[in-house]
Amino acid sequence: MHVLLFLATSILWGSSAIVTAQQASAGAPEVSVAYRLVLASLVMFGWSLARGHGIALRKGDRLWVALQGVLFFGVSFISFYHATTLIPSGIAALVLSTSSLFAALAGWLFLSVPVTRRMLAGICVGLLGLAVIAAPQFALFSSGREAMAGLGLALSAAAGTGCGTVVAMRNQRTGIPIVVLMSWTALCGALFAFTLALAEGRSFSVDVSLAYLAGLAHLAIVASCVTFFMYFSLVQRIGAASASYTLALVPVVALVISALFEDLAIDALVVSGGVAVLAGNVLVLSAGQSRPAAAKSAG
Repeated sequence: MHVLLFLATSILWGSSAIVTAQQASAGAPEVSVAYRLVLASLVMFGWSLARGHGIALRKGDRLWVALQGVLFFGVSFISFYHATTLIPSGIAALVLSTSSLFAALAGWLFLSVPVTRRMLAGICVGLLGLAVIAAPQFALFSSGREAMAGLGLALSAAAGTGCGTVVAMRNQRTGIPIVVLMSWTALCGALFAFTLALAEGRSFSVDVSLAYLAGLAHLAIVASCVTFFMYFSLVQRIGAASASYTLALVPVVALVISALFEDLAIDALVVSGGVAVLAGNVLVLSAGQSRPAAAKSAG
């Protein structure tokens, strides 16, 4: 079951990268992120109430839930949106996939989550594959301050995603239902984005074309509500480090979509790198399967 969740999460996220780039160019990224998260939060709260979940949070969990929202949705989304305005979305997605390393490190430091040799091997093989795919692209976009800033922002998104994933693991261990947790974290991320937009003096007007509204709905409902529900289900099943590695497959999907709609050439390097990424996925998933007790305790 978690293999299907893994693949579906990766495919849906990867197919959303090009939509994110379009949204980021239609207005201030902070504002687009805020609107996306407000819509996602409303949908998730409605879902929570429809399923009979109480949406109240225990006092001791509120700061942790807010921290997850700020890191996973606020910092990560805003950084990634900005990155796609400076570098191609496929390259940004490649950098974002390093969140598995941040998750593994943060989990080890703060939650004493063991990182097995097989998991490390999978991450290394996967990242090697990403390096093979990315090398020619980085050669094209390595010059100029904008490219370097874009790479730095994508790395910031990776750090926010990885650390936010570990906080999510802590929150799920307290027994907060995933749908309730997502409702509150999306709202906290939206409030963070709105606050940042106000502090920076951003305009809250955006392109209200049909394409923008359709993209917003896709990102809020499919790429946020549906995909993140599956993602945090993976956190519960296989742990933070393994779940974060879904992002290693995301750039592969994004590159395929670029080949279909942006005329990106798929050469031997892209193919060989993609095979390495998939091999790394198998290693990481098998490492998660070898410790089912740990995965169950995360719930």
